[in-house]
Amino acid sequence: MASDKNFVDFVVDQIENAGKITAKSMFGEYGLFSDRKIFALICDNKLYIKPTKSGRSFIKDVIEAPPYPGAKPAFLIEDKLEDREWISNLVRITVKELPEPKPKKKKLSKIQNEKR
Repeated sequence: MASDKNFVDFVVDQIENAGKITAKSMFGEYGLFSDRKIFALICDNKLYIKPTKSGRSFIKDVIEAPPYPGAKPAFLIEDKLEDREWISNLVRITVKELPEPKPKKKKLSKIQNEKR
């Protein structure tokens, strides 16, 4: 079941002061980004935050589940979605600990590929 765009918009609107938060459609579900860092997935109208040590300490009683079959477990956030301050703090803590995204490789032109 694909996530509802209204749910995605609600989650994005809940997050404050954590960079520019955007949602990108990915494989029928959504990835959440702070600037260029992906920090969460929304699958089946559930929020999954990437696990970090700091995030685990902040949440305390963590519930982990894979966002889709075969995925690594992530922090499943359900009962705190309405708490704007709490969810914003968690996102800021998580994003701070995540590594910077790797620079995108420049695509080679067709001519450059033929020379290889």
